[in-house]
Amino acid sequence: MPKDTLRITEIFYSLQGEGKTVGLPTTFIRLTGCPLRCGYCDTEYAFYGGETRSIDEIVQQVNELGAHYINVTGGEPLAQKRVHELMKTLCDAGYHVLLETSGALDVSGVDPRVIKVLDVKTPASGEMAKNRHENYDCLTKQDQVKYVICDRDDFQWSKQHLQEYALSDKCEVLFSPVQGELKASDLANWVLTDKLPVRFQIQLHKYLWGDEPGK
Repeated sequence: MPKDTLRITEIFYSLQGEGKTVGLPTTFIRLTGCPLRCGYCDTEYAFYGGETRSIDEIVQQVNELGAHYINVTGGEPLAQKRVHELMKTLCDAGYHVLLETSGALDVSGVDPRVIKVLDVKTPASGEMAKNRHENYDCLTKQDQVKYVICDRDDFQWSKQHLQEYALSDKCEVLFSPVQGELKASDLANWVLTDKLPVRFQIQLHKYLWGDEPGK
């Protein structure tokens, strides 16, 4: 690809469906490509294709959409090295930038102004071996760690993993059920019964629009 360009699957304006800024109008920048193949992935359409866009073009569209909050997502956005320049440019412009990453790639080079939302891959994801534990040393209080949980075994593993790496001491931790595989009320009850120091969440956008792209 030419210098200062990225492969982009879509850029769209919607409500943030998860995390600290849930419910807030947000511009999503979905980068193309991902080295993982999680069993519950709901954005497989971002694995391939996309459109080559310059960073200037991306920022111009972000400006036109008008949201203060920007979510850089994928795919796996860190699979494209120029994403670091994009995030720095957006931060320099005064935007509140979040990065959603699988946790399989190095996050140490991410601009410190960017809020990292780091997935931990559970056994049922099929990609547990890709967890890059060194990333946990890069977490700060502004960041979040997310466990996407498929079943009771995933929950038990996540609880042990959370405690082993003391992740709730580093940043906020999210437990989220896989829609259609685990009842949200079951996961909520498990969190309460075990008195875990985590935020339970559901994916707001899925309850509003299902898996419709661009929402």
